[in-house]
Amino acid sequence: MLPFIRSDLAQFTAYKPHPRSDTADSVPAQFDRLDTNESPDDLPPELKQKLAWTYQQVIETNRYPDGGHETLKDAIAEYVNESADLSLSNTATNISVGNGSDELIRSLLIATCLGGEGSILVANPTFSMYGILAQTLGIPVVAVGRNETNFEIDINAAQSAIEQTQNPPIRVVFVVHPNSPTANRLTAAELAWLRCLSEDILVVIDEAYFEFSQTTLVDELAQHPNWVILRTFSKAFRLAALRVGYCVGHPEAIAILEKVRLPYNLPSFSIAAALVALQNRTLLLSSIPQTLSERAKLIEVLSQQPELQITASAANFIYLRLKPNAFNSQDTALKTFHEKLRTLGTHVRHISGGLRITVGTIEENTRTVNRVQAALANLEF
Repeated sequence: MLPFIRSDLAQFTAYKPHPRSDTADSVPAQFDRLDTNESPDDLPPELKQKLAWTYQQVIETNRYPDGGHETLKDAIAEYVNESADLSLSNTATNISVGNGSDELIRSLLIATCLGGEGSILVANPTFSMYGILAQTLGIPVVAVGRNETNFEIDINAAQSAIEQTQNPPIRVVFVVHPNSPTANRLTAAELAWLRCLSEDILVVIDEAYFEFSQTTLVDELAQHPNWVILRTFSKAFRLAALRVGYCVGHPEAIAILEKVRLPYNLPSFSIAAALVALQNRTLLLSSIPQTLSERAKLIEVLSQQPELQITASAANFIYLRLKPNAFNSQDTALKTFHEKLRTLGTHVRHISGGLRITVGTIEENTRTVNRVQAALANLEF
């Protein structure tokens, strides 16, 4: 470590969006990228043409972007209200926009826990960036487990952690609805617990996969000023390359986020793309029924494999595990299974004792089924 670098950073591992396996086998030139929960569909050509025209005729690259995001915030607020079947509950004052949800998570941490003022609570397995971003800021992370059958948060452990963690106290609870990598919605018990938490604790509800689950808690924000909801344009809206996320919350909380965020945090082209996506949301979101249909087919077919254990999914991915006692060494078998899929040409995410597989195109999903079956055939029982 260089002498001027914080000593605690030496023990951290950087987030790897596309982690490599340890196999020495070569990777085919063409492979199915089903490891990052992106949409399998690119923007339609007509929208790309519209954005190309905007870049050529409207955007001045020598000028800074719109740093206030007012037009985009208005459009997001309209969509948020529409998505929750609300009238005019949310306006631009309820919205903050970030360079992906990651920037918003970081801003929330800075606004609540920095300087030894708080810890965060997560329930693993879950989206790893909550913990990673907290640790890079020197913020303690308190982790509890989940029910191994339905992946519900261990509520008793979580409540005990809140009551017993004092130096510093837990100031933020992160949940995902539905969760990644396990694809389950928040249960009634989890929701009841969140509703009863003290208003001294910020509850961050990540709805990155809302468009696939069609289950939102936006309509409860007015009753819970300590709740904020995160969403993204990276999944159903097909803009993963352009990094646009947003946060919905109480105007006072949003005002603080606006103080914390970097100026000009979204490039002009990303702003333009998000606006075009919202203006054409009916077209872009029309692909969701096929994704849900393909998800159901994947679950049905793969559930017939006696070695696999697959739970229900409310997102655009599935999570599968090897059945207990099916193999001599579960960890070794899962690692081998993952590496074999990669060698065959399908990239999936190996995480928390299972594999998370994004629902792809019809052709990709067909190959996934065939490759899963081939990979299983090579495992030692």
